[in-house]
Amino acid sequence: MIDILLGAADLSLICFARSPLEEAIQSLSVPSDARRSAMHRPWLAAAGSRISGLDLDLLRALVCQPNVLPDFLCPPPTRMDTQFHEELAYVRASTAEQVRAGIDDVRGTKPVPPVLNALYDAPERHLGRLVDQIDDYWQAAIEPVWPRLSALLEADLAYRARCLTTGGLAGLFADLHPEIEYRGDSVRIHKPHHSYQRPASDTGMLLVPCVFGWPRLTVLYTEDVARPALGYPARGVADVWSVARDTQGAPLADLMGRTRSQVLASLDLPMSTTHIAALLGMTTPTASHHLSVLRRCNLVSSQRSGREVLYQRTPLGSSLLDSA
Repeated sequence: MIDILLGAADLSLICFARSPLEEAIQSLSVPSDARRSAMHRPWLAAAGSRISGLDLDLLRALVCQPNVLPDFLCPPPTRMDTQFHEELAYVRASTAEQVRAGIDDVRGTKPVPPVLNALYDAPERHLGRLVDQIDDYWQAAIEPVWPRLSALLEADLAYRARCLTTGGLAGLFADLHPEIEYRGDSVRIHKPHHSYQRPASDTGMLLVPCVFGWPRLTVLYTEDVARPALGYPARGVADVWSVARDTQGAPLADLMGRTRSQVLASLDLPMSTTHIAALLGMTTPTASHHLSVLRRCNLVSSQRSGREVLYQRTPLGSSLLDSA
């Protein structure tokens, strides 16, 4: 059982953030988990050839335990729009003590795996190689699908905001994960093989939705961490690889044009102009033009999220798409 105590200041500082690095690290263990492999089969099929030739020996050795990840490998994101290269810089800046502690967590009572010996003995010399492996894996496996992952994360965050608005913190935590119990002055994590109580810290709590972590809840709660963080499964994971409906040849394409109908069909999840452009293989100005027309016709809505404007199909747009 893990109890994270919450003072008045902590309750006012509970916030959300996205972590591209968390997605990358969590995805590495997908092939070894039957349930997650089935969930992410389309991604595995597409990414397999891109990562097959990569040297990932250090990285794979560090994520070989299903329930333990080195803390230094998953630094909590600092803000909502944290970028992958910023998180990678935090990993690169890890101290020798942090690296060794992370390897100790993974190995438990066993000897250091031979593949990790050099990293354990001289982190300052070999950490750069690990960082390069993470970067190579990101570019091959995650960056090509990041717009899709990001859209699902944005949809989750919008849903959580509504839960908080309508049900307060109790409503927010009630639907976050079955292992979480909100107790007013604390958050209890029901993990039977853990026994820890973290005192109130006046730093709040960070909640990080994750696609590839489903269905697990990850907890970063040590006293070395300024703000405890919970990584929970993003809502709607089953839809992340769904393919937009093909509107080619449909009456809707005759009415509004094939490209514009495809833009409308792609907006099951909130997406930015850049996301839509990348998904449909068009320029950003072209995507922006089509989205503006659809918004003026009340077929899509827009809302700002950090530095981005996200578009999503309205009920009217969905009704038009369904009827056509």
